[in-house]
Amino acid sequence: MMMVDMSVEVGKDGKLSCGYSSFRGKRATMEDFYDIKNTKIDGQTVCMFGIFDGHGGSRAAEYLKQHLFDNLMKHPQFLENTKLAISETYQQTDVDFLDSEKDSYRDDGSTASTAVLVGSHLYVANVGDSRTVISKAGNAIPLSEDHKPNRSDERKRIENAGGVVMWAGTWRVGGVLAMSRAFGNRMLKQFVVAEPEIQDQKIDEEFELLVLASDGLWDVVPNEDAVSLARTEEEPEAAARKLTEAAFTRGSADNITCIVVRFQHDKADPANPQHN
Repeated sequence: MMMVDMSVEVGKDGKLSCGYSSFRGKRATMEDFYDIKNTKIDGQTVCMFGIFDGHGGSRAAEYLKQHLFDNLMKHPQFLENTKLAISETYQQTDVDFLDSEKDSYRDDGSTASTAVLVGSHLYVANVGDSRTVISKAGNAIPLSEDHKPNRSDERKRIENAGGVVMWAGTWRVGGVLAMSRAFGNRMLKQFVVAEPEIQDQKIDEEFELLVLASDGLWDVVPNEDAVSLARTEEEPEAAARKLTEAAFTRGSADNITCIVVRFQHDKADPANPQHN
């Protein structure tokens, strides 16, 4: 397991720190990747967190780690229209990945669950079945909805494009893929798109924790459990480790990767009000 600690000023009166834990678990190979970036663009603090869970190989997930956030920061409207920049960049990065693999016989794919913080504005973009959950005043609130083929709107989109959703141990696109959106997956690209769903929120004092993880966690740890476990640890890297260990103990058979971001807010002390 590997940890990192990062402390960053967010907005005028808050800061965040983050930690991560990544564990191969019971799988023979590791196909999870993650990325954490912290920079300033035109004087604006920008933090990016991403979980990329590969399937059919690790190539797509590794490509996203290497290129997705760099591509996003180069988008000409990144600061002015962050949602548009995310949507266009994610779909273009998918095109670029497929182009880079056009001479290969592999058909790798990957999820992406990402949180992009621009100043005090949070954008959560999701492709696939990794997930981002926030703890707000002690409540677990999912900021992404898993892209599963049996989700009614996803099933309709796939069938309208000429695809089929079949039961094969679980619901699968074409009887093959257990998620309805992904990067890569050339053979199913007509139905399995890389267009992200994006939620945006303004960070306020009720925001405590952000948990991003691959489905190796979410398959066995409900959102509420993940938040309550993470809240017991002061340090985010210890919280991330606790979550991966809990998933393994609860029987997760998958790779498990988790990022925990903790928000610290400088609240005025009501006992000592400031007098000007």
